[in-house]
Amino acid sequence: MPNNAVDHTRPLADRLRPRTLDEVAGQRQLLAPNKPLRIAIESGKLHSMVFWGPPGTGKTTLAKLLASQSDAEFVSLSAVLSGVKDIRQAVQTAHDRQQAGMGNTVLFVDEVHRFNKAQQDAFLPHIENGTILFVGATTENPSFELNNALLSRVRVYVLQSLTPADIVSLIDRALDDHALGLGALELSMAADDKMHLAELVDGDARRALTMLEIAADLADDGQITSELITDILAGGSTRRFDKGGDAFYDQISALHKSVRGSDPDAALYWLCRMIDGGCDPKYIARRVVRMASEDIGNADPRALRICLDAWEAQERLGSPEGELALAQAVVYLAIAAKSNAVYVAYKQAMSVVKQTGSLEVPMHIRNAPTSLMKELDYGKGYRYAHDEAQGYAAGEVYLPDELAGQQFYQPVERGLEIKIKQKLDYLRNLDKEQ
Repeated sequence: MPNNAVDHTRPLADRLRPRTLDEVAGQRQLLAPNKPLRIAIESGKLHSMVFWGPPGTGKTTLAKLLASQSDAEFVSLSAVLSGVKDIRQAVQTAHDRQQAGMGNTVLFVDEVHRFNKAQQDAFLPHIENGTILFVGATTENPSFELNNALLSRVRVYVLQSLTPADIVSLIDRALDDHALGLGALELSMAADDKMHLAELVDGDARRALTMLEIAADLADDGQITSELITDILAGGSTRRFDKGGDAFYDQISALHKSVRGSDPDAALYWLCRMIDGGCDPKYIARRVVRMASEDIGNADPRALRICLDAWEAQERLGSPEGELALAQAVVYLAIAAKSNAVYVAYKQAMSVVKQTGSLEVPMHIRNAPTSLMKELDYGKGYRYAHDEAQGYAAGEVYLPDELAGQQFYQPVERGLEIKIKQKLDYLRNLDKEQ
C-alpha cells in the first residue's frame, strides 16, 4: 500500500488518535505546561490513576500516550468482557516482563466501574508492589462506583467535554490529513457545517470523527453539508443523559436548584435537557411535586395542586402533549413565593420523634369510645374548639407533656405564609393570656 494511502480497515477516530501530548484536543486543565499530569507523563515518573470523564474525551488516548512516553508495555482490558482470570493473566504478563528486566507495564482497564468489588480488589496487591501501573477509565463518578481501597491507591483525573472549537480542529485535521485522514478524498465542508457537527456531538471527539467518516462515504460530489450530518444523526439523542448515573442526578439537581433559585429560564432548560435525554416524564413529575412541598410549601399552596394536575395530564396525554403541563408547573414553581418552613418543621418533628420514643398521648385528647375508657379519664377535660370563642381553645396543650411548648413550624415572611404567621402569632398571644 502506498505511503499516502488511507488504511480504511481502521476507523478514522483510531487512525487519528494523537501520538503526542500536543496533539491531544482539549484537557488543558491537565496537559498545559506545568500541570501535574503532563509533568508525570513527560518525566516518566508515573503513578496509578483513574481517568473520569464523558465519552470521547481522550481517556484511552492518554493511557496509551503515558505508556509510550515511559517506554512501558500497554496492556488493555475491558471490564465489560474481562473477568478475574483475565486480570490474573495480565498481571502475570507484567510480572514476567518486570522479572526479565523489560520495563514497566501499564494495565489499562476501560469502563472499570463495571468490575464488581472482588474484581476491583484483585488489582490492589499488584498496584501496591509496583507490578503494574494501573490506569482505569470511567464515565461514572468514582466516588460511588469504585472501592475505597482502590481509590486510595490511585489519583483521579477529571477529563472535560471537548468544546465545539476543539471538535472543529479535529474535523479540520481529518479533512486535511492525506496519510491517515480523509484528505485524499478532497472533501469540502463549510465552516458553518463543521460547527454544526461539532455542536451536535456534544463534546465527544470519537462520535464526531465517526459521523464525519460516515458523511464522507455518503457525500455527493464530495460536499458534506449540515443536512447530511443531521440526517445521519436523526433519531438518536446527542446530549448526555445516562438515566441513573452521575449526569442524571446532576441534571435533576440543577432543575431543583433552578426552581429554588426562582430562575424560570434555567428551570425550563434543565427540564428540556432531561426530556431530550430520555428521562421518564413521570419521574420528573414526582420530583416536581416534591419541589412544590419542599421549596414553596404554604407560601403558595396552589403550587402543589398545579404539580399534581401536571402529573395527571402527563399520565393521561403522554408525550409530547403532557410535557407542556410539566413545563407549566416548573415555571410556576420557579416564580412562586418560596418557603421551606414545612420541610424544616417536618424534619425537626421527625428527629424529635426518633429521639423521644413513644411518649404518652395526653389523657384529655385520648379517644373514649367505651365506658371503661371514660372511667379511666380518657378525654376528660377536653375542650371542643368549635365551642370556644373564635373557634380556638386558648391555652390548650396537644403535645405530650414532655414536649409542651415545642414549636416546629416557623412560617416565613413570604407569600401566604405572611398571613399564616400573623394568625399563629395571634393565637400564641391568646395562649399566653391564659
